[in-house]
Amino acid sequence: MKGWSWLAAVLLALAGCAQFESQGATGGLGGSSWQLVRFQGGDGSVATPDDRAKYTLAFRADGSLGARIDCNRGHGTWKSSAPNQLELGLMALTRAMCPPDSLHDRFIGQLPFVRSYMIKEGRLFLSLMTDGGMYEFEPSR
Repeated sequence: MKGWSWLAAVLLALAGCAQFESQGATGGLGGSSWQLVRFQGGDGSVATPDDRAKYTLAFRADGSLGARIDCNRGHGTWKSSAPNQLELGLMALTRAMCPPDSLHDRFIGQLPFVRSYMIKEGRLFLSLMTDGGMYEFEPSR
């Protein structure tokens, strides 16, 4: 029996690593939904949606992502392989023409450049690479 204790220890360690990897793949975002409060550009410009509920992201625990982006809806993937890191995969979107003052084109164009996230005081902040700006979200209602 003593000879098998090392094998049991290795199996327990591997099970712990697998659980950590599984949690790490989705970070603390899995199962959360958010609506856009504002975007602040790296140049100091600020853009706010006319209706926060028109710009939502739903991070599902299985790594899939649901989105409403003004007059369009979509789905894609996401992963967080390290604390505060975020990678968004390609999104499939409906292709309705949104109003001219919509944040749709900006939002869609910048999503691939999200590199990190932070949850602070109940809000989600998505940072774009190279100080390109930050999206601020609140929990969806």
